[in-house]
Amino acid sequence: MENNNQPVEVIKIEITAHPEFLCVARSAVRKANELAGLADKDIDSVTLAVDEALTNVIRHSYGGPCSKPIIIRYQIIPPQDLHPAALEITIRDFGRQVDPKSIKGRDLDEIRPGGLGVHIIQSVMDQVEYSCPPDGGMQLTMKKFIGTPNQTDLPKNHTLCK
Repeated sequence: MENNNQPVEVIKIEITAHPEFLCVARSAVRKANELAGLADKDIDSVTLAVDEALTNVIRHSYGGPCSKPIIIRYQIIPPQDLHPAALEITIRDFGRQVDPKSIKGRDLDEIRPGGLGVHIIQSVMDQVEYSCPPDGGMQLTMKKFIGTPNQTDLPKNHTLCK
């Protein structure tokens, strides 16, 4: 797939909805973040946001660990017009659908462990969109801009594989 004569690079990972496979997804996303040229401060936070999203799929969409799939799609989008380069991460499951408008982070004034995944995702990522695919399950699309509005070019040697 090409965009403005620049290739759109994609990594696709499918894991089984078991917590022990989260380390595989974390490692792959972390390395892809590095290769995409994300700022050092953003590498860990984007990896954490993906980990939280995957944990939420296992816990809420599937109701716990199971043999169903979670698909992670990681893509670098080259700069377009006035928009900087971005990475887009899509997480797709085939579990329970919920109204995307009902997905909200808990009140941060409520002091208790857990329940911060949605808040972390929304704090870290520049754009977050939940949707209900027609064939069931949920899809989360998260976007993180690379660089600043004044620095819209992809980093040199931005390819995901070297």
